[in-house]
Amino acid sequence: MNAVEDLGAKVSYLALAVGTRVYDVDSAPVGVVEHVLTDERSDIFHGVIVAPPKPYGSHRFAHREQIADLYERGVMLSVPGGEMHEPGEDTPAREVEGADGDPVRVALRRAWEWLSRPR
Repeated sequence: MNAVEDLGAKVSYLALAVGTRVYDVDSAPVGVVEHVLTDERSDIFHGVIVAPPKPYGSHRFAHREQIADLYERGVMLSVPGGEMHEPGEDTPAREVEGADGDPVRVALRRAWEWLSRPR
């Protein structure tokens, strides 16, 4: 288990800042928060898009069920970093097959839409 810096007090997803470090269940760093994915109208937290340490890897999505705790200076996952999904794993074909009822797939689709939108 790696030593994790003092993460500060627990926070709500509403106070989670972009750039906050993300650690897996073994306290290994897996990246930083790139985007907090929410449904603001319904006040639902879906998860976070994690940017890996540069120049390695691609963005990952940590679903709320994979997140143990949110702190001022860190996000602790409840799973190994390798269990996070790629945001684009949810394809339009799965939507047609009725994936909209699956909260993980819905959140992955929203993460992919956020990542792929023009900036």
